[in-house]
Amino acid sequence: MDERLFWVGLNLVKGIGAVRLQNLLDYFGDAQTAWEAPPPALKSAGLDQRIVDSFLQVRASVDLHAIWENIQSQGITLLTWLDEAYPRRLKEISQPPPVLYLRGEITPHDEWAVAIVGTRKYTAYGQQVAEEVAAFLARNGVTVVSGLARGIDSIAHQAALNAGGRSIGVLGNGVDQIYPPENKSLANQMMENGAVMSDYPVGTPPEGFNFPPRNRIISGLSIATVIVEAGQKSGALITAEFSAKAKALTG
Repeated sequence: MDERLFWVGLNLVKGIGAVRLQNLLDYFGDAQTAWEAPPPALKSAGLDQRIVDSFLQVRASVDLHAIWENIQSQGITLLTWLDEAYPRRLKEISQPPPVLYLRGEITPHDEWAVAIVGTRKYTAYGQQVAEEVAAFLARNGVTVVSGLARGIDSIAHQAALNAGGRSIGVLGNGVDQIYPPENKSLANQMMENGAVMSDYPVGTPPEGFNFPPRNRIISGLSIATVIVEAGQKSGALITAEFSAKAKALTG
């Protein structure tokens, strides 16, 4: 039985993020033992009653084998902290996502990656800058990372691919659905020359509150972040903030 199946289960429990999952692994030794643990043991491992109740509800209501078969049938790759293919740079951020769902491929080459992010309501100048920067990076062997959103994100992805490079899109929903829907063709191109990825479980819809947290993954995959036209409260600036914090931690 694949140990990652139980990582999927733990990833479904609200309130169990990177810190609590690491505590569970430290206490129980592995994800399967943690997933199958009785309530008293879960409390002894440091979970409060609210999270224990949520845990038990999820465990009783989901069929992990069916979820696993669905993941495999859609050609989705699942990576955990234990997998060698888990992006090294991302693993170094504070609280890296325990589980990544991936369509396409992440390669060692993608450690040389730069994020390009910006507004959905771009100007002609913004479009030109995004295209030129993305194409320049791609032609020089640098992977372009962004969020597959409308506007600057999509422009940067497409320009990198048009220049013969690689691109990675980080989604704010499950990788089994592409949002916005008009980017399906672009996403398919990225799966051939890069990847689309998410830390949200398969089936997660593209709800607004999902998008700001995914920006930590965009910055975590990248050695630098380029912002092209961004509002004061935009996701692009959230990405930049994550990037600045990450670079400060790593020196």
